Order: sequence, then structure tokens, then C-alpha cells
Amino acid sequence: MLSKVKSFGVGGINGYVVDVEVDISPGLPRYLLVGLPDASVKESRERVDSAIRNSMFEFPNSKVIINLAPADTRKEGSLYDLPIAIGVLQSLGEIKDEEKAGEFAFVGELGLDGEIRRVNGILPILMSAKECGIKKVIIPKENEPEASFVHGVTVFTAKNLREIVDALNGEEGATLTRVNKKSFDEAKREDAHTVDIKFVRGQYTAKRALEIASAGGHNILLIGPPGSGKTMLAKCFPTILPDLTFEESLEVSKIHSVAGTLDPKRGMITTRPFRTPHHTASVVALAGGGKFSRPGEISLAHHGVLFLDEMPEYPRNSLEMLRQPLEDNTITIARSHATVQYPASFTLIASMNPCPCGNYGSRTQKCSCRRTEVSKYLAKLSGPLMDRIDMHIEVDSVTYDDLSQKGIGESSAEVKIRTSSARTAQLNRFKDSQNFSNAKMTEIDIKKHCALDPASEAILKNAFEKLKLSARAYSRILRVARTIADLEGEENINADHITEAVGYRSLDRKYGGN
Repeated sequence: MLSKVKSFGVGGINGYVVDVEVDISPGLPRYLLVGLPDASVKESRERVDSAIRNSMFEFPNSKVIINLAPADTRKEGSLYDLPIAIGVLQSLGEIKDEEKAGEFAFVGELGLDGEIRRVNGILPILMSAKECGIKKVIIPKENEPEASFVHGVTVFTAKNLREIVDALNGEEGATLTRVNKKSFDEAKREDAHTVDIKFVRGQYTAKRALEIASAGGHNILLIGPPGSGKTMLAKCFPTILPDLTFEESLEVSKIHSVAGTLDPKRGMITTRPFRTPHHTASVVALAGGGKFSRPGEISLAHHGVLFLDEMPEYPRNSLEMLRQPLEDNTITIARSHATVQYPASFTLIASMNPCPCGNYGSRTQKCSCRRTEVSKYLAKLSGPLMDRIDMHIEVDSVTYDDLSQKGIGESSAEVKIRTSSARTAQLNRFKDSQNFSNAKMTEIDIKKHCALDPASEAILKNAFEKLKLSARAYSRILRVARTIADLEGEENINADHITEAVGYRSLDRKYGGN
């Protein structure tokens, strides 16, 4: 007997419908699974067999053919266990109401005792179910938290296979648990940052630069000796970023759901991600990919922050890999069996020492490096990569007077009000385009929104010629100047904005270009 059951697969960070077709016919006992299954899907035979028997049903002792359609798309993971088991039981006649069963899509891994276990990717699966018009989905109980934020589709959970079969057959007292929907605003209030920029002593230029970077989404490089507070400044950066919108939160949560890094108790990411991969991380760990094409650190930082501490210590090929996502806001992973594109729109914060000993240019410590050693150290960062970093900020060691000050500076909440206001102005400016911040302006946007008066033009021309800037660095300065104007509520860029923006190209000023 032939049966068909709806399920879902995950490609990249999007779900797609998979039809699980089960045909049981007379013949020698044989189990065939087709439709480009990977090893974990092929192993479902043993899990499904044991789960069915331990749920007090009989597994067919005949020819069983299972097709996962579309047959030309590779299927990965254990999420097909439940729909395969339902299809087998439906073909055997154990599920009597086929029409009722056809109203549902099924997703879940099975234990040998019939227990339904958590799987990755539930959030993109449910969002795709909504788009495809599938109204009811049965998922594992452990996936309930993330399912509670998806509206427009009715989601049910079950603890084991027997519970589902009894509910579909209308057995007395057998019901599925319906997932209650949660409010995003309520979940957001539960999160709180543990750091605050008001506790950073001194470093006024760096804090001003971080405010500008937050307001415009600009990439920033912090250059200073060990112990100057670069890491603490970076950790405070998310606290002054505008809040995630619900749409941004869904997109970020989809990525983490697929990667398996979503907190199963929360079910939703409500604060901007802050990823800090170690300098020994491989290219695959950063970019994504691998055997199962999972998102890497730069995609996990989507709509948040990627912090590279001591940037020159990272392998050259890892750093050069950043060039495409910094420019395009996406990263494409090409493998022999599939090509997957992940979103990667993040703010890059990097830190580095100014030289091997760390004291070059310090006002309190003497540098012991030769000029050639300093140049060689800086050469670890290529010109094209540095061009994609909008702001280079020198962070010197703090003095005793800075540390012993009685008062505290502005809190993150106060700075955040200004950065959020500037971002709102940018959203209104770019409402008819795909752009959301000044840092992502195209050349057409720059020409339209970054017009300069003669005085500003003269300052920028002088800086361009003296510092031997590239065309990309020229555009970066205009983008930063536009953000400075937005923070001050100015409609037009003036000479002061240009002068300040040029001042944030520290390496260009110090070494005459990249």
C-alpha cells in the first residue's frame, strides 16, 4: 500500500517541502531508501524499526520502498525519522484516518523507544510551512520554545510516536499539545547586558568612534598596546547598538537554529549576536561549510558583531576570506554536492597591537621594534582588507588619573538613544531601497546623499592626495561623515564632519596609505 506524508528539509537557512512516499508490497524483506539521503538519513531504518516495535506496532516483514522527494535534492539529518515512521504505519493501516493525517507535516528524530527528539532548523522549517500554506505541523516537544514565535501556522508537539498515532486515530483521551504563541517584546525584556560603556575609563576618542560605528554600521579597527582596553571597548559595543527588530531577530534565529547554536530554552535570539572566534579558527569555522554546509562564525554574527581580537594573528587566508562578505553582506559556500548562500551582514570590530612589542606610538611605553619589523607586522593585513574597514582608531594606555576619576561617563542607554535616532534617520532615507545603514551605501547613494560644499571638498581632496587614499577609502570617509552628520541631526555634511571622518583613518595618516 502506498502512503504520502509531508515533511521538510533545510537548505542553507530556508526550509523546503519534502514528500515522504512509502510503498509496502509483498516480496522478500527489503528496505530501500531513495532520494539522495545522507548517512544519517540512511540510518533511520534502524531507528524507525525499533521505534515502531517499541510503540507496540509491527514493522512490515516485506518489501518497503521509501522515496524522499524532490529526489534530486540532498537530504541531511535525522528529522525524517518521524515522517518515515508515520508513512510506514499509514501504509500498514495502523493510522485509520488518512485524511486527518494529511493535514499535518511531521518533523522529528526518533529514539529507539519511540521518543521524539529535538532537531535543528525548526524555525526556518515553520516559516517555510507558513509560506507554503501548510497550516499544521507536529514537532518534538523540545523544539517548542522556538516554535512559539512563529505565527500563521498551528504547531503541535508530542513526546513519542504512540502519542501521535493515538491522537490521529481519535483514541479517547489522546491529544496533541498545541504550542502557545509568545510575544517578542516580552522575550526581549528578559535579556540584559552585563557590561556598560560608562565603566570604560578615559578613551574618549575610542568611545566617540564606537558611537559613530554603531550609528552607521561601520567596521572599526582598534589599535593600541596590550592592556589599553581594546577588548573591553569591543564588548561594550553591542550595548549601544539599536535593538533588533522582530524581522531581524527571526533572520538571526533561523541561522542559529540551522547551526544548532540556538538556546533551546529561549527559542529566539533577542539581542544582537557578538561572536569572538579564536585566531586559531579554521577558514571553514569562520566562513561556514564543512560536510553538512553549516553556517560559520561570520553568518552567526549576522545583524550583530564579529570581533577579531589581535587581528594580525589570524591566518592570512582567513582574513582575506572576509573581503567578500564585508562587501556583499553574504557568503557563498560552494561544495561538490551543493552551493549554499548565507547572510553575513555584520559589523566588524578588530583589534591589534601597533607593532610586535605593542608599544609603537605609545605615550607611556617605549617601542623596541625596528621600523622594518613594524612594517612587516602591519603588512599582515592587506590593503584591500583595510580599505573595507571604515575607521582606524588608536587606543593608548590609560593613565592613573583616568582610572581614579570619581565620576562616570555616559551610560550605554544614553548613547544608544542617539545611535538609534541616527539609524531611524537612515531607515527613512533608504526606505525605497534594500539599504539599511550608511555603511552599506552604494556609489549611487553616496552621490545622492553625500554632496559636499567647497570647503569640505577641499579638505577631502587634500587628505586624498596627502594620504594616497584608494577610491574605496574615499567612499568610506564619505560614509562616516554622513553618519556624523546624522548624529548631529544635520541634513548636509559640512567641513567639521569631513575633518573628523578623516581623523578616523589612523593607519592612513601614520603610514601614508594602505
